[in-house]
Amino acid sequence: MRKSWTSHLSSISYGLFVYGLGALFLGFMVVPVLISLSMSFTSGQTLKFPPPGLSLRWYAALLDPVQSEIVQQAAWNTLQIAVFAVLASLVFAVPAAFGMARISARRANALEPLFLAPMVLPSLVYGLALLIAANLMHISPSIWLVVLANVVVFGPLMFRATSSIAQQLDPSLEDASSLLGASRWSTFRRVTLPLLAPGIYAGMFLVFIQSIENVSLPLFLAPAGTTILPLEMFAMLQDSLDPRIAAISGVLIAITVLVLVAVQRLTPFLRDQGRS
Repeated sequence: MRKSWTSHLSSISYGLFVYGLGALFLGFMVVPVLISLSMSFTSGQTLKFPPPGLSLRWYAALLDPVQSEIVQQAAWNTLQIAVFAVLASLVFAVPAAFGMARISARRANALEPLFLAPMVLPSLVYGLALLIAANLMHISPSIWLVVLANVVVFGPLMFRATSSIAQQLDPSLEDASSLLGASRWSTFRRVTLPLLAPGIYAGMFLVFIQSIENVSLPLFLAPAGTTILPLEMFAMLQDSLDPRIAAISGVLIAITVLVLVAVQRLTPFLRDQGRS
């Protein structure tokens, strides 16, 4: 009887510890997002919680080319950097991840830290170092220099996400495709790539999000007069508690959720396509 009571008490303590802490940390992450969303619908002239009323006026203000011209230009610059960083990471990270999965484990273990090393170095330090190196080579700050820095710093995220899938692929599938007369390119396009797709999409998402929110790299490497969205939001926050900041946050949250849902929906489909 005593043993049963002790076991029951232990089970309750475990549940309180696991679910209690889980709920606490989940609330810590979600509640600020909900507060930010609620303030984006404020009808007031400044950021305030709870909002005095609900309105879409600040989302409409973001679309106004006169009122939000600088914000729109900053968003366009940020989007360009993120998209080009994702495309460049695809070119370098995906072949590297696939190649690492096809060499011996000994060589892969020796080379993998080199590919992941930029993740350890703070982006602030790398941005300053690249600025100094570019200056010595007489290369002026530019959007392309920011893209290059994003590829170096965040490309390993795509490499890691793709590599985790590539290491699980069965090489016999490629051998079977070759025996049936398919070329190497056709095998890669119709067999390997669909199987790698979940990791590729996860890596694209990580690189895109990191490129959008990073401040230190554009701060050092972007040309004079070029602003990006995080820096513009910070400037708006310093000047006044502009409610458009919350509206921008609402748009970014919505984009993130939509991309996550799309990746979640596409992953089972792509996995089934690869198996078939």
